[in-house]
Amino acid sequence: MKLTIVGCSGSGPGPGSPASSYLVEHEGFRLVLDLGNGSFGALQGLIDPGTVDAVFLSHLHADHCLDVAPFVVWHRYSKRSPGRLVPLYAPVGAERRLALAYDLDGDGLSDVFDFVPVGPGALTIGPFQVELARTAHPIETYAIRLTAGGRSLVYTGDTGVSDRVIELARGADVLLAEAAHPDNDPDQPPGLHLTGRQAAEHAAAAGVGRLLLTHIPAWVDRIGQLFAASSVFSETELVQPAGVYEI
Repeated sequence: MKLTIVGCSGSGPGPGSPASSYLVEHEGFRLVLDLGNGSFGALQGLIDPGTVDAVFLSHLHADHCLDVAPFVVWHRYSKRSPGRLVPLYAPVGAERRLALAYDLDGDGLSDVFDFVPVGPGALTIGPFQVELARTAHPIETYAIRLTAGGRSLVYTGDTGVSDRVIELARGADVLLAEAAHPDNDPDQPPGLHLTGRQAAEHAAAAGVGRLLLTHIPAWVDRIGQLFAASSVFSETELVQPAGVYEI
């Protein structure tokens, strides 16, 4: 299994990275996790968009889904689309939300996507065995566990402190975890985002092999997040745009 970081900036694109988007590949199958603002441009620099086999959206906040719009434009007008529907796995209501983001008339996007509503539980996407768990976030959001070839990757999506995320990540090889809040913020609201330390505490509690920190906003000290997390869980790294990880 191979993970490539398409975008890793939290809450919106930053000066050095698009918003959240991750490419996971196994046995020639390409799955994109989230398509946040600015990520479709970066994705084109990595692969031919026509080779994307499926898309999974953890939730419908703009920094995780809005680049579905240029994805649709490319498929409709580039004359390079293979012409097959792309399965899009997302919380209930995604089709309407994304249609309105694309066009004020809200015309459907079913010429590009085969929409598949998701909820907690298990399913299969291509070669991946998939488990989903609801996270601690203001809107319906799912963390995802992908297992293939005897290896496993868990992506938290957006979440506050969550026992469900810990259980989903139990024994995973890699935990790709958001760390949006600085540890020294006294006004951090519950049920929204993790700090670097909290991401590491989740990794330690789940017994994962490696922690990759992502979704850090442009105004938050990335090195500070890494330092706080590493003090709890030594096998911690900061992801970088276009970074590649073999799992």
